[in-house]
Amino acid sequence: MRRGTVFHKLTGSGNDFIALDGRVVPPETLTTADIQALCDRRLGAGADGLMVLVPTPGTDVHFRFHFWNRDGSPGPMCGNGALCATRLAVVLGFARPESEVRFATDAGTHWGSLVGDNRSEIAFPDCDLPTPVPDLPVAPGESGAMSCTPSVPHLVLEVPDVDAVDVAGRGPSLRSDPSLGPGGANVNWVSQHPSWAGWRMRTFERGVEGETLACGTGAIATALSLGARNRAASPVKLWTRSGLPLEVSWLSAGGKAASIRLRGEGRVVYRAILESLPNNSRE
Repeated sequence: MRRGTVFHKLTGSGNDFIALDGRVVPPETLTTADIQALCDRRLGAGADGLMVLVPTPGTDVHFRFHFWNRDGSPGPMCGNGALCATRLAVVLGFARPESEVRFATDAGTHWGSLVGDNRSEIAFPDCDLPTPVPDLPVAPGESGAMSCTPSVPHLVLEVPDVDAVDVAGRGPSLRSDPSLGPGGANVNWVSQHPSWAGWRMRTFERGVEGETLACGTGAIATALSLGARNRAASPVKLWTRSGLPLEVSWLSAGGKAASIRLRGEGRVVYRAILESLPNNSRE
């Protein structure tokens, strides 16, 4: 990363990102140290992840979505990141504000659209319906363990009160539990909202290795898991840790979740110019 590079800061319900224009910063030029330095909340700009949008003129998609977690590990997809990228693609001129925004990811092609002031909607490819994880070692109060992969693998657990969950203590062991496969999964806890119809969720994200204020693919996994257990029906509104909602709708057909839609905040916070990175990264 060179001094003078322009970047954007984005947020999706408090799940925040650094975004780069792939015409200026090709994704293959980024190092793990660059990503870690930019995402560092004390020594860099601070973010849960970093994305590069590479326009793809002459193809059936507007751009290629490259994503890395805060620790520099690549991610196949990010739901809140995609909500933000849909808006940024319009800001950068890759797509028109009134059009469907199509983009390629390592988890397949996704579709986005702007649906209001600083809000976007993403259409996800079909995925398998959630399945129980009977061998998972649950803690008192945790129930209904379900595994689901809406572009990214997730574990979902229902609890009486998400505020009482020790996310920092429970997250590290659960996200890498052998029952979830070699790569592990993000972990989501969900409880009914005490005051009105809806649900609350909290998420421990792999790659961030801590709690994030929201998780888009986690919201989808959580909604699908509630549906599979007959605890809720489409559409489901989930209140994130930031206090902002994510809305999920879907259809169930033949063991698959189809017509999956995620709606929520996708906001460009600011545009900035890089002056320097810590000495342990490349300038």
